[in-house]
Amino acid sequence: MAKGKRDGLLIAGGGLAGCLAAIAVARARPEIPLLLVEEGESFGGSHIWPFYDEDVAAEDRWLVEPMIAKAWQGYYVAFPGQSRKFRAGYNSVRSADLDAAVRATLRPDQYRLGTKVVAVRDNELVLLGGEKIKADGALDARGAANLSMLELGWRKFVGREFIFAQPHKVDRPVLMDATVEQLDGFRFFQCLPFNETRMLIEDCYYSDTSDLPADAAERLDAYIRLRGWKKRRMQREESGALPIALGGDFGAFWRVGGARVAKLGLRGGFFHPTTGYTLPDAVRTAVMLTQQRDLTGAALHDLFEQEAAALWRKREAYRAFNAALFHAPAQDRRGIFESFYALDPALISRFHSGSLGMLDRMKLTKLGR
Repeated sequence: MAKGKRDGLLIAGGGLAGCLAAIAVARARPEIPLLLVEEGESFGGSHIWPFYDEDVAAEDRWLVEPMIAKAWQGYYVAFPGQSRKFRAGYNSVRSADLDAAVRATLRPDQYRLGTKVVAVRDNELVLLGGEKIKADGALDARGAANLSMLELGWRKFVGREFIFAQPHKVDRPVLMDATVEQLDGFRFFQCLPFNETRMLIEDCYYSDTSDLPADAAERLDAYIRLRGWKKRRMQREESGALPIALGGDFGAFWRVGGARVAKLGLRGGFFHPTTGYTLPDAVRTAVMLTQQRDLTGAALHDLFEQEAAALWRKREAYRAFNAALFHAPAQDRRGIFESFYALDPALISRFHSGSLGMLDRMKLTKLGR
C-alpha cells in the first residue's frame, strides 16, 4: 500500500488479533489493499495460545487450522478432592507459527515490522517520527490499553518450555493441577506436552493483582522436583497477565480516547471473561471483517463496538461467577473451581464455547455461594 493511498485497510498491531484479521482478509478478500504494522521485529511476540475445539465454529476453523502446533483429544484436572479426565479437544497455536503464516500469506508490501504506531484514527495511522498513512478504514489491535473502566481480576502466569532427558510421561494436557500450595489467590500448574520429552510448564494464579512472583523460577523448579522430572534443558520462557472481567462500565471502556476507532483483541474487550483466552474472539472478529462490505473507519467502528457490547451483555453470567470467585476469601477460591470441574462435562464445554443455557447459569451461580 503506497503512502497516502486512500482505500483498503490499515491494521495497527501484529499480535494475535491483528495478524488473524490480516490473514483472513488476505485469504478471503485478496482484492482489498491491506497494511499490517507491528512495532516488534516479528509477529505475535513469544506466546502459546490455547483453545478448546468448541471455542471455534467449524465454519471458521479454516483460519486457524494451519497454525495449530499440537492438538490433544482430552485433558486432565487435579484438585485435592478429585482428579478428572475430560475428552474434549484442546489445541495450541505458537507465535512462531503465527509469524510464519503472516509472512506466507501477506506480500512484503502488505506489512511493516519494527514500526511504532503512536496514534490510530478512523482512517489513518500516525507513526513514530510523524509519517501518516491513510486508507478507507483503520483497526487498532495494539493490545490492552486503559482498562480502568472495568473491574478486573487477573489470570497471571510464568511458564517455561523444557526438553527433558527422559520421557515425562504426561500424555495429554494437565490444565489445572491445583494440588499445590495455594498462594496469591487460586494457584495451579498447567502442563502442555508437545511430545514425550518436550513440555511447557506454567505456574498460574487467579489473583487480585497482575504482579508476577519475584521467585517464579524457584517455584517452577520446586514443582518439577515434586513431579520427579530430571535433567531438563529450557527452550523458552513466557509470562503474562490476562484480564478476568468482574464488571465495570463497558461503554466507557470503548469510548476511552474519544476517537471513533475500531478495536480488536484485548483493546476492544474481546476475551473470554473467565479464562482470559483471546483466540476464539480473534478468529470470530477476523471472519466478521472479511464479510464487511463497508470498510470505512466509521462502519468498522460501529460493527466491532456493537459486537463487543453484545458479547459483554451475553457474558454476564461469567462475570457473576468471576465476582463470586474473586470476592470469596482466598482460602475458598480453589473449592469454587473444584466444584466447577465436578459439573457435567457438557456444561463445561458450553461454558468454554460461550453457549450457556439458563439452567447452566443457575448452576454457576450456586458455585459461589
